[in-house]
Amino acid sequence: MGLLDKLKRNQKQPDFSSWLDKHLSKDLPAYIVAINFNLYESAQQTYDVEFVGCASFDENDEDWACDEVFSTREDLFSIPRTDNIAGWEQGLSFATTLVKKYLAEGRYADKLKGCKAVGVGFVDGNIEIIHRTA
Repeated sequence: MGLLDKLKRNQKQPDFSSWLDKHLSKDLPAYIVAINFNLYESAQQTYDVEFVGCASFDENDEDWACDEVFSTREDLFSIPRTDNIAGWEQGLSFATTLVKKYLAEGRYADKLKGCKAVGVGFVDGNIEIIHRTA
């Protein structure tokens, strides 16, 4: 491994909370009623997370997450694949844990909790609802 590779490996990637804070600190469209964290498997050996605000929510129709009015598609958060986060199940579990931790401790967690629902799931899979407004 060359010096450039070592330097790249030592660069600190922003943590999930900082990444999400950056987006939630801005004004989001007022008509967002639900949030989904879309997951993608990347060719760069990562699981990429996209924050999506949606204008509708129907727990019986997972296509609600396609009704997006806001997206961080140009700024994804990447989770490197490791021995502990190799398969898609571990990627989903890790991403879900990050979102749950943010809901419990995040600076702008109330913005998420103010929505009807917060979900996490792969774009081609099921969505796990991890928060519902009472």
